[in-house]
Amino acid sequence: MNSWKIYDDNCDFTIYNIPFGIYSDSETPHHACSAIGNEIIDLFVLAENGFFKDIHPNLSDVLNKPYLNDFIALGKKITNAVRLKIQDLLNEENDSLKNATHLHPKVFKPFDSIKMLLPLRIGDYTDFYSSEYHATNVGKMFRDPNNALLPNWKHLPVGYHGRSSSIFVSPHSFYRPNGQTKPADADKPIFGPTKLLDFELETAFVVGKKTEQGEIIPVDNAKDYIFGMFLFNDWSARDIQTWEYQPLGPFLAKNFASTISPWIVTIEALEPFFIEPYFEQIPEPLPYLRQSNRKLLDIQLEVILKTSDGSETLICQSNNKYLYWTMEQQLAHHTINGCPVNVGDVMASGTISGPEPHQFGSMLELTWRGAKPIKLNNGQERKFIEDGDTVIIKGYAQKNGIRVGFGKCEATVIPAKKLEFKN
Repeated sequence: MNSWKIYDDNCDFTIYNIPFGIYSDSETPHHACSAIGNEIIDLFVLAENGFFKDIHPNLSDVLNKPYLNDFIALGKKITNAVRLKIQDLLNEENDSLKNATHLHPKVFKPFDSIKMLLPLRIGDYTDFYSSEYHATNVGKMFRDPNNALLPNWKHLPVGYHGRSSSIFVSPHSFYRPNGQTKPADADKPIFGPTKLLDFELETAFVVGKKTEQGEIIPVDNAKDYIFGMFLFNDWSARDIQTWEYQPLGPFLAKNFASTISPWIVTIEALEPFFIEPYFEQIPEPLPYLRQSNRKLLDIQLEVILKTSDGSETLICQSNNKYLYWTMEQQLAHHTINGCPVNVGDVMASGTISGPEPHQFGSMLELTWRGAKPIKLNNGQERKFIEDGDTVIIKGYAQKNGIRVGFGKCEATVIPAKKLEFKN
């Protein structure tokens, strides 16, 4: 396909993509949108002018909401039809929107003239732990190097329930978290800002169909329940985590901030990029996790650390294909006990690390717990993330001249709030 809208070859938002998001500007508090090149496409305006009239009679109503949940809940028959219609309108062989030049200022708006909003009303968020390289690295650091993976790891997708209230859309800033830590040479814990703030390179998927209590999602049907994906950074305070996580797991070390990219890229746009798994699953999972056509997405991922002086350093290059458990296996496992899911629920992959040191998806691994500091392009070093640092995650899939990207997942750390307590 070729578009009459011109964009660079390395653009994330090609005619093959057509992601979904929510934007605002001085004229619009919230409209559903898509993207082409460096511009958003106002979908509400297209609906109001009859471009979707053959798809759904009341589409304008759901495209004028602050979140995409109601649009997604219409089902893939409708949402896919909208996406395909947008592609058709942008195709160089279709003049209907191209010639409607009076609408262009309201339909197409440059990225730098608008603000992207949180695209979902996220009721629940689950974080998995599905990268074997990451789990092995962490196991080597904190447990027996010869038995890095816990006995359950290759039998089920390990996960925990996170905090949806602290999921923020890129770009944003957040306070360095305070909490309890226990230095190795101390007899009791101390209170203060985390000293070991870390990012986690992840992808996440959005649930597109709700289920009822007791209903399970079979692994071979699970893709039908996944609307799309975005980039995800599950920020972590490693020193707080080390002290608090036993015996119940992540809590204050994880719930202060998570960052998502603003665009949801549909599974249909990503379909050409499913590949054979990098890992063979040995031992074979239990029957409810055996996927007849198990594949993973080949998504190139990178992390850039930007310091307060504007200097940028590429510190990580990984790939979504290094996951051991697929999205479908994660969702099937999540519901096998009858747990209901809702439209807009978010499920993240867990840190995605590759086999080589430059592919490690966290500072914990990149610096090997601070023992090997990273040299930055401005001459500074980093063991963990410092105040004023910005972490930028990028991701894209590319094959046979087709490119589908996710945009940026970006957040900046600001100093912790100073807290004083009376004895």
